[in-house]
Amino acid sequence: MAMTDEELFLASMGDVVPLAQDNRAQLKQQKNQPSEAQLARRASATKELDFDPNFLSTEYVDLLDPHDQLGYKKDGVQEGVYKNLRLGKYQIDATLDLHGKSFVEARQSLFEFVTDCQKRNIRVLLIRHGIGLKSKPFPAILKSYCNKWLQEIPQVLAFHSALTCHGGSGSTYTLLKKSDEKKLENREIHAKR
Repeated sequence: MAMTDEELFLASMGDVVPLAQDNRAQLKQQKNQPSEAQLARRASATKELDFDPNFLSTEYVDLLDPHDQLGYKKDGVQEGVYKNLRLGKYQIDATLDLHGKSFVEARQSLFEFVTDCQKRNIRVLLIRHGIGLKSKPFPAILKSYCNKWLQEIPQVLAFHSALTCHGGSGSTYTLLKKSDEKKLENREIHAKR
C-alpha cells in the first residue's frame, strides 16, 4: 500500500531530535576591523587631505643673474597698461616680502598671497624677493623661482622689476586679472542701454 506524503514525511523525520531552546539571540561578535567600504572611504578622505592645491613648480629652473630685470606680459595685455606697470604708475595695493624665507615657505606664501589678493579684488602687487647676491648654494635662486612661478599663475597678467624706490631688481610689480565679480560690475556700468 502506498503511503501519503504526510506519512512519508513523518516516517523520515521520526528519529529527528528537536534542538534545545535557548531564548537568547546568537549575535556575531563584531571584530574591530573596518569593512572594505570603510577602508575605501578613509583612503579617499586621506587622498583629499594630501591634495596640495598649490600647483607652483618645484622643478629645476634656469638661474638668473642677481641684477637681471624681470619682465613678462600675457598676450592681450595692452602695451600702455604694461608700460604703466613698468614705470610704477599704478598704486600698489598689497606687498609680499619673501626675504629670508625658505624655498618651500616662499612657494606657499606666494601662492596664498596671489590667491587671497584675487579673492579680495586686489590687482597691483609688489613682491619683494631680493636680488639674492648671498643666497646659497647659488645666487638669485628665489628671484629665479619667482620669475617662473609668476608666469605659471593664471591670475597674473603681467609683471616687471620695480623701480629703485620700490626695491629695484629685488622686487617685482605684479598685475592680476580682475575677479569675476569686478568683471560683472564693470560690464553693468558700461552696458549699452
